[in-house]
Amino acid sequence: MTAGAAALGKLGFAQGQVIQEFGYDDDVDDDIRSAIEDLVQGQLEDEDFNEGADGILIWYRDGDEDLGDLLVDGLTNLFDQGFLVLMTPKAGREGHVEASEVEEAAAAAGLQTGGVVNVCHHWTASRLMSPRGARR
Repeated sequence: MTAGAAALGKLGFAQGQVIQEFGYDDDVDDDIRSAIEDLVQGQLEDEDFNEGADGILIWYRDGDEDLGDLLVDGLTNLFDQGFLVLMTPKAGREGHVEASEVEEAAAAAGLQTGGVVNVCHHWTASRLMSPRGARR
């Protein structure tokens, strides 16, 4: 079971966007990746992409590099009005990240959570964005 266009749309993905991906590994959900590519009608850009992105997709597991640093890295290549989607393993899964850790890292990066979407069996998606009225 994977996310449909409506669930991905709630996260901010839309046709014509450039999406950069961080944290890709062999455990990511390829169906979600394909669904995002179908929706935006383009391939996901890798971590080395530096031309600016409309959205950032981050796959993060407990034990990966510092989450706050990773969020800041994602922000540096994001166009104004862009968004970040943080994918973390669901509770009970290897690499699960506590919601409090996500909140703390988001706040340290100047972001707030904009909702969690159940996109597939193994991963949870959190939309992260600048607080309303805030300027970077």
